[in-house]
Amino acid sequence: MNETAPQVGTWSPDGVSEGKPSEEALIAACASVYDPEIPVNIYELGLIYTIDINDAGNVKVEMTLTAPACPSAQELPEQVRDAILAVPGVTTCDVEVVWDPPWDQSRMTEDARLALNMF
Repeated sequence: MNETAPQVGTWSPDGVSEGKPSEEALIAACASVYDPEIPVNIYELGLIYTIDINDAGNVKVEMTLTAPACPSAQELPEQVRDAILAVPGVTTCDVEVVWDPPWDQSRMTEDARLALNMF
């Protein structure tokens, strides 16, 4: 039997080997998710607290919601998970909703505040 060492990275149609996803790619994936009631992405809103990735492509995201009774509480974490899993090089994604520290408007980017007229 011919055994070979496991390959690092994955093959892509362009022939480029993809390794561990970049922080920018993971942030962009999170920024593609919008709360249906707010016209600003959840990254700019400050709902993403941490994004951790290991060398095997396993991602853990800690996020919060604007309020515990948020009508999108079930769908937003799933949308984040799906967006992260679409990033090349990601093998698994665990999204945890946390409430500490609680979200407040100070977590929003300046662009988000301007878009929502919240100064």
